[in-house]
Amino acid sequence: MARTLQTVTRAQWGLVTRRQALELGLSDAALRWRVTSGRWRRVHPGVFQTLPGRDDWQTTALAGLLHVGIPAALCGPSAGYLWGLVPAPGPLVHIVVPTSRRPDPAPGLVISRSRFALDRTDERAWPHRIGVDHTVFDLAQGQPLDRAVALVAKAVQSRRTTVRNLRSALELRPNQTLRTLLLEVLDDVSTGIESAAELRYLRDVERSHGLPRAEHQRPGLDRTVCDNDYEPVRMKVEVDGRLGHAGWSHQQRDGRRDRRHATGGWLTIRVFWTDVAGSPCETASDLAAIMASRGWRGTPRPCRRRGCGVSA
Repeated sequence: MARTLQTVTRAQWGLVTRRQALELGLSDAALRWRVTSGRWRRVHPGVFQTLPGRDDWQTTALAGLLHVGIPAALCGPSAGYLWGLVPAPGPLVHIVVPTSRRPDPAPGLVISRSRFALDRTDERAWPHRIGVDHTVFDLAQGQPLDRAVALVAKAVQSRRTTVRNLRSALELRPNQTLRTLLLEVLDDVSTGIESAAELRYLRDVERSHGLPRAEHQRPGLDRTVCDNDYEPVRMKVEVDGRLGHAGWSHQQRDGRRDRRHATGGWLTIRVFWTDVAGSPCETASDLAAIMASRGWRGTPRPCRRRGCGVSA
């Protein structure tokens, strides 16, 4: 009996439900003694921690699931945190159950009901949670396009999922915010776009103004990759967003990489968030002039923005 109970609590990070304990042969009196003596700690009604002092987030989340009971799954920021899509889960544990269930509420838990809960749960993941593809779009729901793009790009580039899987999930979500745009975004992400800033560069600077088409995430001389390579004019355009280029050490790394590329005749241009989001037309005009000076024979065109200064 003790070995079986130990096996269950080990698999559940020290947690056990009242029902599990009784089914394993523990009496009500023995269970009460463990709680009153301090050997076990009551986390939620009917849920106990057999290893008092363990209160990390994953244990807290699993305790919430055990309180709610089967079937249930972590969702929203809780699932996003476990999938590595968001840096922190937030102060509350988010759980979704089928619409047929009405579990008792508990402090620290946000319980929602959905007719898609069972179909979208990844039961291979522990603790059980909504699958990574639907979690991406749950987190993106109601958010600006830049935030949605960042989530999609992170999920794909970190190899947590694929463009194909995301597209399949999105096709099952007719009410998804910005659904049509996100379907288009998936095509761009599949070519190597890794961030919202890179997408804005592609659409609002390069594509809208008729600049040459770049190769994305192409390996460089030192096995690093570049955001945008323009091979015919030996020019690279790096889009420095808010991630990956902050801090002195990163600036030094980027500078060394630019110098190495320059030894091979490549010119590296760096544009920033304000360049692609705030003044894309001016950025496009500057890049077109630089490309022309390096042999580009094409002609840029003005975009649909009012007051676009790019001349054909």
